[in-house]
Amino acid sequence: MIWRCRERVFDLTTRSLVMGIVNVTPDSFSDGGRFAEPAAALAHAKQLLADGADLLDLGGESTRPGSSPVPAEEQWRRLSPVIEGLRRDAPDACLSVDTSSAEVARRALELGCHVVNDTSALGDPAMAPLVAKSGAGVVLMHMRGTPATMQNDPRYDDVVAEVGAHLTERRKLARDAGIAEEFVAVDPGVGFGKALEHNLTVLANLDRLETGGRPLVLGVSRKSFIGRVLDRPADQRLEGGLAATGVIVLLGARVIRTHDVATTLPAVHVADALRAARRA
Repeated sequence: MIWRCRERVFDLTTRSLVMGIVNVTPDSFSDGGRFAEPAAALAHAKQLLADGADLLDLGGESTRPGSSPVPAEEQWRRLSPVIEGLRRDAPDACLSVDTSSAEVARRALELGCHVVNDTSALGDPAMAPLVAKSGAGVVLMHMRGTPATMQNDPRYDDVVAEVGAHLTERRKLARDAGIAEEFVAVDPGVGFGKALEHNLTVLANLDRLETGGRPLVLGVSRKSFIGRVLDRPADQRLEGGLAATGVIVLLGARVIRTHDVATTLPAVHVADALRAARRA
């Protein structure tokens, strides 16, 4: 399984990737704006790389439930000094920009980012042609509604089938826009328009989720479903996140988004070894 991200080519046949999360926002659900200032975000990003992150996911807009859109100019004001600093100080780092704005993605790609992580799955009409032209990797995520509305009584008849159908439709849109399959990864969107039972059902049944053979990207780090299961706040969900990580890698996840790279990396390595033994 190959995932192409500009000049980077990841072979995910036997090894999963760890993607470190860098929220350059004042209102993140997980870290409360600790890295809203560029210097703090840059230092944090460098630490995640030192901890072993394969790539970094940089976001200037919170997508927590109930959040409002952040204008492209404000996203870029937050992101640009961090991206510029990483390109200067860590030129070999693989960088992903977490945005649904084609304008933000364009600027990030011009600075050398390799991946667009798009929660709207090419919702901006300008995004697909931009990604196709740039040769960037792209992550297409499932979300029902918008961050402002997605948790307003979400309902499904068969959440695994419906999420898979949405991802299939968005992969087709990407393909029709000229984005080759090898550049595409998909994300079922844990916590995005899904109640507790939906999140648990999707994660427990990843091996029957229709992905078209593309890499599965998943973020379970500090998520509210873990808090619901364990009755813990966001800063006390590490152990639950590691347990979920082991299971989802065994069931097919290939890129793990996490706030906690140092602790997640060995969990992913062990899960990869278990998955390889299971197939042998």
